[in-house]
Amino acid sequence: MSPSIKELAREWLSIDCNPNTRSEILKLLENEKFEILEERLRRRISFGTAGLRGKMGAGFSLMNDLTIIQTSQGLANYISKAGGKSIVIGHDHRHNSKQFAEYTATAFILKGFRVYYVSNRGGGDIPTPFVPFAVDYFKSFGGIMITASHNPSADNGYKVYWKNGCQIIPPHDKRIQDEILLNTHPIEGAWNFEAAFDHAENASCIHYCMEEVFNLYLQRLTTQVITTKISPRIRFVYTPLHGVGLKIVTAACQKIGVDSLISVEEQSRPDPDFRTVEFPNPEEANALDMAIAKADAEGIDLLLANDPDADRFSAAVKDNGNWRQLTGNELGYLFAEYIISQIPREKYSSTYLLNSTVSSQMISSMAATLGVNYIDTLTGFKWIGNKAIDLEKSGYNVPFAFEEAIGFMFPLIHDKDGISALVLFLQMYDHWIKGGTSAVLKLEEGFKKYGYFKECNGYYRVPSLSSIETVFNKNIRRLRGNGNSGIDKPYPNKLGRFTISAWRDLTTGYDSSTSDHLPLLPVDRTTQMITAVLRSEDEDTVRLTVRSSGTEPKLKVYIEGCSNTEEKASQVSHEVWKLLESEWFKTETTGLVSSLSL
Repeated sequence: MSPSIKELAREWLSIDCNPNTRSEILKLLENEKFEILEERLRRRISFGTAGLRGKMGAGFSLMNDLTIIQTSQGLANYISKAGGKSIVIGHDHRHNSKQFAEYTATAFILKGFRVYYVSNRGGGDIPTPFVPFAVDYFKSFGGIMITASHNPSADNGYKVYWKNGCQIIPPHDKRIQDEILLNTHPIEGAWNFEAAFDHAENASCIHYCMEEVFNLYLQRLTTQVITTKISPRIRFVYTPLHGVGLKIVTAACQKIGVDSLISVEEQSRPDPDFRTVEFPNPEEANALDMAIAKADAEGIDLLLANDPDADRFSAAVKDNGNWRQLTGNELGYLFAEYIISQIPREKYSSTYLLNSTVSSQMISSMAATLGVNYIDTLTGFKWIGNKAIDLEKSGYNVPFAFEEAIGFMFPLIHDKDGISALVLFLQMYDHWIKGGTSAVLKLEEGFKKYGYFKECNGYYRVPSLSSIETVFNKNIRRLRGNGNSGIDKPYPNKLGRFTISAWRDLTTGYDSSTSDHLPLLPVDRTTQMITAVLRSEDEDTVRLTVRSSGTEPKLKVYIEGCSNTEEKASQVSHEVWKLLESEWFKTETTGLVSSLSL
């Protein structure tokens, strides 16, 4: 029988040694807030390919010292069974990040690991890219970064890298979760990180390496990403959005000829409360308002930004006197076009470009035209990075990969890296200026060559997880069509005026474009993901993907129209958004709430 909520509360209180979180549970128990206790204690926070991410607070379902200790003990056991005896650990500036990292390190120290602590004994906030970089450099068996990236200030996270410097992929996530459930009782010494660190120092099994990694990363950035210094006339405003990017970005910019960095003073220092923005994500509306105001006051036409843990990058440029923030897909094409232009044509056939399946197909069109190889992957850099490693082992060069959510990967690490992206963008921008062109003109030039690609991306908030099941199983998969032979096919023929020419369902394991109808990408029956290609009678093409979010109560939608004009490409992508809303999502009955007002 399931334990009562009072029994779960007593279980929590018997093993939690943090006075603050103990007090939270005690007060809820004393005030008989059983509904809240159910939410906090009945369900355990789940470990997945993204590790852990969620709100901080008391309870098995939240991020706190106890769930961090339990997770770290399970992960240490799992890595030890796989033959590993070393780990890289870093943390950002969020509330509790330093303490979570200390408890994480303690669990590994007590299990006999050598810990590469990308911090110092007094604490030190680092960008996320430093951890996969350190995993590669120290040849560690794995890495852990305590960060919630660009989530709200109430959240924190626990991101795990495997020994190849990539975020973990299945089946590691499930096996780690199983190991966590076998190690929920804190072992002796788990709550005393000061004693553990003292022991580790005396035994020389902890290596404080923040400055070392900083300098090594900067050195590799100089040799692998920086190819030229930029003109001193290039001026820009930079914002780290209250994150950790300023120090490394300043040092990197000095390497390419930027003597003084103009930053947004109010957002330059790490601030776990992100006081000047509602959401610390460069993609969010109004997140760059202070930076734009600073640029206007300084008479500057270029704005660059990182998210708080500096693994994502965004840029905005002045276009005919108005600010235009480049989308992740636009930046992805611009990076790809510039990088390919620097590669000798005879090496095209041994070169691969990658992006996720929900990102723009514009680089696919470019690659096909130029004779460069291209492949897409599942969503997330865990898939992009691992695919890049597989290709590199086969002798291919993978100079660039991206995801539409302003994530960009370069040869320095096999993960997204907003610092490398910023440095390369400045070199690219300087190259455009010298050639008498601009970001907007380069995009227009690409559209004329490879087709106009315009996106309409967004999401729907869902009232419950059952709503997602309803949308996919009762609204979408019930729509079956007939092939040319008249035989039923497990997907519809039409969406509005569009004919569905290709269909891939990575939940059920069906792909209409392969000879055996089996997808080339991994199938996961625990998540929902459908991709379709639509065609109109006037030869417009629309590619769409709908999927359930792995971290939030959302249904995510990615639509990209391709046509012979920018206006028409945008028009068809928006048209398909409305068709999905009415024919598939049926918001009036399912309760889904759109993020877009079209």
